Amino acid sequence: MPLTVLDHALAAQLLTRLRDITTPPEQFRPLTRALTQILIVEATRALPSRSIRVRTPLEETEGAEILGELVAVPILRAGLGMLDAVLELLPAANVGYLGLERDEQTAIATSYYAKLPPLEGKTALLLDPMLATGGSAAWATHALYAAGAAQVVLLCVVAAPEGVARLAESFPQLHIVAASLDRELNDRKYILPGLGDFGDRLFGTF
Repeated sequence: MPLTVLDHALAAQLLTRLRDITTPPEQFRPLTRALTQILIVEATRALPSRSIRVRTPLEETEGAEILGELVAVPILRAGLGMLDAVLELLPAANVGYLGLERDEQTAIATSYYAKLPPLEGKTALLLDPMLATGGSAAWATHALYAAGAAQVVLLCVVAAPEGVARLAESFPQLHIVAASLDRELNDRKYILPGLGDFGDRLFGTF
């Protein structure tokens, strides 16, 4: 399973500010958007494209156009913080939503909402900022492939080795793009060093 961890000075700075406990929600949101844009650039690096001819103000030249349709699928609610950045760079992308809730005692995710556009033969960009145990991402990935997605790319801010290993075993074809591969999960299944509860920090619901 391909795993790409960003190696970029700006991404590292943005992630550092996201980790900082003193960063308030009004700063956390634009930082998330900026970091997601870097993740999107990396995630789309290898997508197939075709040559097209365009005319500049001075002459005709050759350009490129991405082939195939893309679908952005945030996992509610934290994934919503990444969606605007995706649509800014990929305005033609369709959007689906998956609502998953993790039981704080068992760390098992259950679904409470799913709304997906047609996925047959398309590339799905799964947006889930925290890859911890991999339970939510595994459920969502299975749902996307079952709906006909030809390729799934998971974008996350931080990932734990445990979650990466689980997805690698279940979905060897899945590509993960993360800003950081963190150290481990604690006994409550939170990522260390991590950055806390992403949804709470994004929306101020502490």
